[in-house]
This record gives sequence, structure tokens and C-alpha cells, in this order.
Amino acid sequence: MQFQKPYLSIAWDTWGFKDPTPVQTEIIPILRKHQDVVCTAKTGSGKTHSYLMPIMEMIDEAINEVQAVIISPTADLSEQIFKFFKMASAHSPQPIDIRLFIGQTDKEEAIQKLNVKQPQIVIGTPGRLHDLIVKENILKAHTAKILIVDEADMAMDSGFLTDIDQIAITLPKQVQIAVFSATIPVGMRPFLKKYLHQPLMVDLNPVDDHNLLIKHTFIRTKEQDKMVVFEKLLKVIQPYLAICFANTIAQVEMIYGWMLQHKMNAVMFHGDIPYRTRKQILSRIHHLDYQYIVATDILSRGIDIPNISHIINYDLPKDSSFYIHRSGRTGRIGQDGMAISLYDLEDHRYIDELERRGIRCVYREIISGELRDARPRQERSKRSLQLSETERQIRGKHPLPTKVKPGYKVKHAQKIKKAKRTQQRRGKSA
Repeated sequence: MQFQKPYLSIAWDTWGFKDPTPVQTEIIPILRKHQDVVCTAKTGSGKTHSYLMPIMEMIDEAINEVQAVIISPTADLSEQIFKFFKMASAHSPQPIDIRLFIGQTDKEEAIQKLNVKQPQIVIGTPGRLHDLIVKENILKAHTAKILIVDEADMAMDSGFLTDIDQIAITLPKQVQIAVFSATIPVGMRPFLKKYLHQPLMVDLNPVDDHNLLIKHTFIRTKEQDKMVVFEKLLKVIQPYLAICFANTIAQVEMIYGWMLQHKMNAVMFHGDIPYRTRKQILSRIHHLDYQYIVATDILSRGIDIPNISHIINYDLPKDSSFYIHRSGRTGRIGQDGMAISLYDLEDHRYIDELERRGIRCVYREIISGELRDARPRQERSKRSLQLSETERQIRGKHPLPTKVKPGYKVKHAQKIKKAKRTQQRRGKSA
């Protein structure tokens, strides 16, 4: 791919890109034409570089004012984007002022620097950018030529859409806007209609794309304690690098504590861990210092972690779209991946929804220390429904007594068993 500034071709080669990804092929020409765009694409599709390169092309290094604003929902993702921009600018013959504005960093120091000079490229989280642009009016974003909203649906889920809205109000009416998101929720549409001018809609999220290299395995806990099944699973698999997802911080800490007790090479990652510590953890993860990462959905989107061989869902995420985000962390760059989920009876409708979305589910069970094929979930469900109807009829004739004596449960079970044998004999004689 050719770029308007020669140093960008050097940066492109340094990153090891041979051919542009589909999202880069589509988005780079659109942004070069200064058109607004809404792009739906999965994590790991090359989104960041699809807007990074056009922004670097349009920056006028001689003008010391804000020319581009990039908003992302988390400090970790903002840091990653910032590093990519700094890597590109390192090849520039002229310095480019790129600054990162995120929570849990020194706000007063940032204000002092802004009083001296404005940056040319601004990258940050919605909350901190809102403070500096809207509340403090110290970051002068009204000169920006382009606004990027990355992982927009994640920002909306985190309650940041109002902050982004108020930031967008301060920008010039002619500002170019590009929104990148895995999905476009209904709640985001008023924002898109309000600020974007005849945007091009680019959908690079094929329904069955996530199935190509990922094996989706489901293991029923069969009403056992989930940690017991989880322990059996970890004895069966040998991941190169696995992320174990849980839905709450408390569960993440519980699983991590159990792993430490069992001397497993693990680390935990969630939003209550201070940003500087998370930054250090990510650095160690990239150096392959761990085999297991126990995390909340803060790691399900955006942050680039290569070489993930397994995703383990200790809990299925509440929203089925997040299942796709989680599983999409593996099976990248031509590599196979496995997503393993623990489930129980109440999860049947959830899994039905995944299958309707094109996920090819495989059902396994752990027997004698091995993962073996299990009967299809629908077959087991049908059989259990038939048995439960028979049970209902028998138990209707033999209800539990209202007044009980010692040993009543054993006697009642014997009565039910005798009734079943009688019914079976009648069926044979008929």
C-alpha cells in the first residue's frame, strides 16, 4: 500500500504488514476522501491502523493545534492506540505532538502542559477528555479536523455516550467523524444521526466469520459445583495462553485465588486494578510470563494480546454478543483457537441464541481425565423432558406426605420406584 508521506511506508513495513486487511482496504480510501463513516468490524481486524494512517497523512506538522481526536472506552485500549501512533511518528522527519489523556494519571500535570502548548493528536478516554475539553476548557478541540470514536458500543455500554456527545458538540460542524464498533445498538443511532453527515456504512462483520478457525466447545456442569468441573477441565487442556472469563470481579478474584493455591502460572485482570499495575501486567502478558489470565470483559475487546490458544468461559456472558467478542480473542492470524464454556440447564435458551447466530457448537464431557464427545444438547433435553413428564404423572399419584417421620424420604423414593416398575410391566403386557 502506498502512502502520501514516505515515512509512513517505512512504518507500515516495520509493523510487518504485507497486504492490508479488509477493514484497511475499505476504510483508508474513505477517510482520505474526508467522508464520514460507520464501520462494524470485530476486534483484531486492523481497525486502528485503518484510521491511524489517514490521520498521519492529513496532519500538518507545522501547525501547533489539535487536528485529530481519538476516543476509546478504556485506558488500556487508549494506551495501545497511543503506542501505535508514537511508533508511526517515530519515523517522521518532523516531530508530531501526540498526547494521551486517561484517568488514574496526573491531571494537573496535563493541564500545565496544555497551558504551554496544544497537542496535534489527542487520544484518550471519554471521562478524562470530557473534563479537559468541556469542564476545564483547557484542551482546545474546536480546531480538530477529524474525530474517531473507537469501540463505540463498548463506550455506550459503559455509560460514556453522554460524555462523547458533549465532546462532539465542541468540535467544528464540518469535522469528519468515523465510528468503529463491533455492533450498532439502537441507543447509538441518535448520536450517529445528530453528528454524522451522510455516513458510509461499512459492515465487515460476516455472521459466520467467527466460526472459521475457532472450535466452540460446551461442557455441561450437570448440577455439579462449577469449580469442580473447572478443575477437571484445567487438568485436561494444555493451553499455550488462555483467558478465563468470569462475569464479576469477585468471581475473577475467587478463581485467581484458587489458581494460586494450586500453583498455576496465572494473573488476574479487571477494572479495579490500578491502571499502572494493569499496564505492567499487559507488558508481562506480551512477554508470555503467564499461561492463564483470569479476567472480566475488560479484556474481551480492543486490547491486542497475541498467541491466545484458549478462551474459557467460567460464566457465559449475559449478552450473547459478548460471547462473540470473547471467543474472537483466539483463532487469529490463521491460527486455530478453542473457546470452552461451562453451562447448565438454565443456559439452553442462551445457547439456542448462539446457534441462531451461526455458532457451531460442539458438546463434550470430561470422563476419566479426557474430553469426550457428549450427546447433542437437544437430544438430551428432549429425553429429560419426556422423563420429567413420566415423573410428573407418577409423583402426582404419590405426593410427598404433609406430615413426615424419620426415614420418610427413603420410603417415598421406594414407593416411586415400585410405581415405575408396575407401570413398566403394564407397558410390556400391553
